[in-house]
Amino acid sequence: METAARFDDYHSPAGRRRAWRELVLYDHGFLRAAYANFHTVSPGRLYRAAQPGPQNLARLKEHGIRTIINLRGAKPTGYLFLETEACQKLGLNLVNFRVFSREAPSPEILHNARELFQSIQYPALIHCKSGADRAGMMATLFRFFEDRVPLKQAMDQLSWRYGHIKAGKTGVIDAAFNEYLDYAQNIDASDDDLDAFFHWVDTSYDHLETKARFRASWWGTALSDVILRRE
Repeated sequence: METAARFDDYHSPAGRRRAWRELVLYDHGFLRAAYANFHTVSPGRLYRAAQPGPQNLARLKEHGIRTIINLRGAKPTGYLFLETEACQKLGLNLVNFRVFSREAPSPEILHNARELFQSIQYPALIHCKSGADRAGMMATLFRFFEDRVPLKQAMDQLSWRYGHIKAGKTGVIDAAFNEYLDYAQNIDASDDDLDAFFHWVDTSYDHLETKARFRASWWGTALSDVILRRE
């Protein structure tokens, strides 16, 4: 078994080979070469995809993308080393903004996501590993926060079309948003009301309780965790 890496470890010839091995084999980059799960979230502003390789980033640059948002976090890995290096060479802004696919989004993440969308250069691309769950959550928030699409409609970004499996553990994301929709209905608020949403986030929402209440189905968990091996 290979030891945990630091970014400095990838600069040597052996380290670069390790980085490519991690990206292509261990991180399933060979599958994404055939299907990148690339989609438009908001025309001219935001796009979503699975983990891009250096060649994908070059094509994104050619098509005008200015910012890459990595939702997987800044842990030293071969795929992030290659992504960081490619973004630096291409002049792309890389933002590491970690979110989780099997957690209800915390109030901190929700507030920080809103600030992130207000501060980055567009057009931008958000990505996780498969482009299904974390990318879907952030795409939903973008449509809600920035495009002012009602949350229920924005949740179309969390669907089978993108590979999101509501019946698995990743369905906790949907459960959190549905809690707000129930809250909005109870207080007769519109589900595109951001003030009402963040009042709920700050006064009523408990993401830990939401996760504790959520129950994934056995088949959804088997599909996402065992067969698809989602991160």
